[in-house]
Amino acid sequence: MRAILISLAAASLALLGACATEPEKPAAGAPVEGAKTAAKPQAVESKPVARVDATGRSSGSAFAALKDPNNILSKRSIYFDYDKFEVKDEFRSLVEAHAKFLRENPSAKMLIQGNADERGSREYNVGLGQRRSDGVKKMLILLGAKENQIESVSLGEEKPQAEGHSEDAWSKNRRSDILYGGEF
Repeated sequence: MRAILISLAAASLALLGACATEPEKPAAGAPVEGAKTAAKPQAVESKPVARVDATGRSSGSAFAALKDPNNILSKRSIYFDYDKFEVKDEFRSLVEAHAKFLRENPSAKMLIQGNADERGSREYNVGLGQRRSDGVKKMLILLGAKENQIESVSLGEEKPQAEGHSEDAWSKNRRSDILYGGEF
């Protein structure tokens, strides 16, 4: 019986020792002996985020189309109905054009900023803005853009396009704005 108690006490001390908050680290460069080599952890390669020149300075570049006022890609706002986050039919061709651009330019990065008008609480508007930007992002992905090309955020009511307290101003503030790398 005494041997069992001593064994339990030793096992408890061993377990407590294994739960130390800061494990001992071997000296730099010193090999660890006697340890089994299981699967070695893989180093995560950090890649720089690709920057896109959306200024149109590089002539002949596909990115010049983003600034060309005669090109649909220069249109960057998608407007929504009151308290809605579904992309309206009139903006589907715009989203399709941006999805095609992302498919054809895998280095391109996009930020979608969801916005709301001033009505509703700040928290509600942040959530609604996020649903709007996420809705555009999902549509882009369904149309072939890669998820790692697109980030969606909400600005809520904080970045109005139009000042005022009328339906005309509110309708301009219920939107998602598309920005490309180099513009944000």
